[in-house]
Amino acid sequence: MSEGCPEPYNEFTLETLGEQLLRNVGLANFSKPTPVQKYSIPIGLAGGDMMACAQTGSGKTAGFLFPIITGMLHFGPLQSNSPAGYRTTRPTALILAPTRELAVQIQEEAQKFCYCTGIRSVVVYGGANIQNQMRDLERGADILVATPGRLVDLIERDRISLDIIRYLILDEADRMLDMGFEPQIRRIVEGEGMPTSRQTFMFSATFPVEIQRLAADFMKDYIFLAVGRVGAASKDVNQSIVWVEQHAKMDYILDFLNSSKTNDGLILIFVETKRGADTLEQRLRRLGFPAASIHGDKSQREREDALRYFKNGECPILVATDVAARGLDIPHVTQVINFDLPSNIDDYVHRIGRTGRVGNIGYALSLMNDKNRNIARDLAELLLESDLDCPHWLEKMYTSNFGGGGGRGRGRGRGGGRFGSRDMRKDKGYAGFKMSQVAGPSASSGGHKQERNVASDNSAW
Repeated sequence: MSEGCPEPYNEFTLETLGEQLLRNVGLANFSKPTPVQKYSIPIGLAGGDMMACAQTGSGKTAGFLFPIITGMLHFGPLQSNSPAGYRTTRPTALILAPTRELAVQIQEEAQKFCYCTGIRSVVVYGGANIQNQMRDLERGADILVATPGRLVDLIERDRISLDIIRYLILDEADRMLDMGFEPQIRRIVEGEGMPTSRQTFMFSATFPVEIQRLAADFMKDYIFLAVGRVGAASKDVNQSIVWVEQHAKMDYILDFLNSSKTNDGLILIFVETKRGADTLEQRLRRLGFPAASIHGDKSQREREDALRYFKNGECPILVATDVAARGLDIPHVTQVINFDLPSNIDDYVHRIGRTGRVGNIGYALSLMNDKNRNIARDLAELLLESDLDCPHWLEKMYTSNFGGGGGRGRGRGRGGGRFGSRDMRKDKGYAGFKMSQVAGPSASSGGHKQERNVASDNSAW
């Protein structure tokens, strides 16, 4: 174990979490830390900044909530409503999320673990009644979960002040950049009086170089935590890729849904466009399949209803755009179908990560044709790295486009470099920020002398 990095936690104890949080952990039936939690919790409790990169479905939300809640309980009375203004709420912790659905999910987890602790968590997001959210804020908010747009709106209305923030968490930060939120995030972090003495955590399954450059501006000498085969899909997801021409996709899906391959769980189908989601949902419903859809043009009520019907099994098929690809933890999703493949491998990894979560077995089916040649190389490498069968035609597409196996291991994804799982501070000549502590398997390949490597944990969860 290297200097400056705390020992991992192999179990939840009274000494590490405290009596109140430990009780709630037990009520939630958490038996022991997942690999990302066993490293992120002690790092967070030690007071350091952290960029945590781990496979989807690995328990990252608890990995940042537990240090926040434990720290708040340890440091005594909170000041969420000290008198900056009569109706101005001053949270101690701010958690930013890219989508409404992910923000709501984080809030549900925060409420679960804050139960009977005296810590109050509030969520604000666009598309919902802002007056109701402002009334909720007036009752106090120690932990604020927010989407960037709604948060900026409430700051401008003088309903939220960030001047006593002790913890800042950016969940799925790469998705926030994809969605064009960087100006708002920079304003929130750098232009609204947020203390520089805060702790800052970034959590995701992928960290392309653009996000790591952003981290240089927001974080101090941080630890890069990489747990498992980061950027690769979970071993608990059985992936299959089939060649289906564009005009034949609907017939293929109908045959698949009518077969026994779909089991009895929930089925999540990803499409490329909002119109495509509506069209596929309507066709499935007309043919007797109980389906709902979710995308960015749906109202908040429609999105919440669709997710509720999906979760309770009333509509066991959900058709979605990438609005549902990040962070959502929906139990009993046994099958993910890529009706339309995404344009990059990061989004593919996030999509199929909606199944096979926290030790459960899941299945992912992807329909591919000439339209998807741009992802062939990354997809072939991902299958090979996951020790899964790669179809002969996919390997042929890969070799014909990229000149054979010599391309394996080269940079990939938007920022290059193994799906963003590599700490870019290790690269010689990389401009932007200095070296720091590194944890996890991505640190094991050497690098600059001032690097302080930490033992990795590749165990399954």
